[in-house]
Amino acid sequence: MTAGKKIKTCLSSLKSVQADLESFALETENQTAKQMFTQFADQARSIVEGLQARVMEIESEEPQYKGN
Repeated sequence: MTAGKKIKTCLSSLKSVQADLESFALETENQTAKQMFTQFADQARSIVEGLQARVMEIESEEPQYKGN
């Protein structure tokens, strides 16, 4: 598996984790837990954005990775 493919797989997993954390935050009535899940979702979103930027760099430098 290429580095580009690994990053895209990781990115997909992180997006799923982010969505789960956001869902947990919406489902709980415990305000402490809600705040914690929201904070973790925000951190995951930040990581997702960073990885998306890296994917774009890889694809611009190595066009063969586009669409993989």
